[in-house]
Order: sequence, then C-alpha cells, then structure tokens
Amino acid sequence: MLRITGGVWKGLVLAAPRTLRATEAKVRQALFNILGQAIEGARVLDGFAGSGALGLEALSRGAAFAAFVEADTEAVLCIRQNLDRLGQDLPRGAWRILHLELERGLRQLSAAELPFDLICFDPPYRSDDGRKALNALGEYAILAPAGIVAIEHHRRTELPASVGTLHQWKQHRYGDTVLSFYRVP
Repeated sequence: MLRITGGVWKGLVLAAPRTLRATEAKVRQALFNILGQAIEGARVLDGFAGSGALGLEALSRGAAFAAFVEADTEAVLCIRQNLDRLGQDLPRGAWRILHLELERGLRQLSAAELPFDLICFDPPYRSDDGRKALNALGEYAILAPAGIVAIEHHRRTELPASVGTLHQWKQHRYGDTVLSFYRVP
C-alpha cells in the first residue's frame, strides 16, 4: 500500500496505477530527509510522476507548488484522484498536471512556469529515460539557479557525472535503487 511518509498528510493512502512501479516508501523518506528544509516553500517538478507520490510528498512537507508530468493515462487519473482526496487542504494553484511525454512537458513548463527548486525524476527502470531527462533539462530554462535534480534509478543504470552545467554531487544506494543528485556548482 502506497502512503505519504511525512508532513501534514503523513499516512495518507495514495491511489497507484497497477502498471507502474512506485517509489518505495524508504526511498521517498530518504530523499526528503536528504533534502531537509530545502523543500519548505519550494517549487517541485515530479517527472515520470506515476501516482504523483513524490510531488504529493513534497507538498505534504511544505512545498509551495508541484507540477506532475506523466504520459500514462491511468497514472494521470491516479494523480487526479490523490489530489482530489486532499481537496480543501491544498491551496488553489498549488499544483498542475501535464498529461504529456516528459520532454513535451518540460517544454510547456519552461514557457509557462517559474523555474523549479527541485526536480524529481523516477523514470522506468532499466531504460535510458533518466539520461534523456537530464539532457532535456539542458534545453529548457526550468531549474532555478540553486535548484536540485534528484533521479531514482536502478543500480545498474549508469548516469553521467555531468550534463551541461549540471554536475552529480551526491549518490545514495538503497538495495537495487540509487538516488543521484545533480546541481549547478
């Protein structure tokens, strides 16, 4: 069962698409423990959003805004259902869903939104989508100057040490799952 691990909605059960792998609770909790207070008031992008657990977790922990980019229709319906559950608890304008492939979503967000303080990618395991997502970030002015990019990937998936101005500055492993963190030095 997928639940929010911290913040004001800790313990809330989330709807999750049957066809997609959700980020494990221990990995989500570790991610937000690493980010600490940086999440407070942040603008967050949840790419390859799935159930929206990363963006919802960020909102629960004090993020000001979350954008969810997901191409899978069932997953988008789950994100909407999860946001509907929160109803009045979420301020108007605190979120946005883009039912698009990631690169098209990044293009649209770069034209319509302020830059993001935190960008989380949870691409399909054993795919090259994490690397493609990092490359796409270089094309769009979507990351705030002091922003952080966090990518969840399988331990056998190699990501580059740097892409454009982004440099990997931290990496943590949890079983077969790795969190790689990037920022502009």
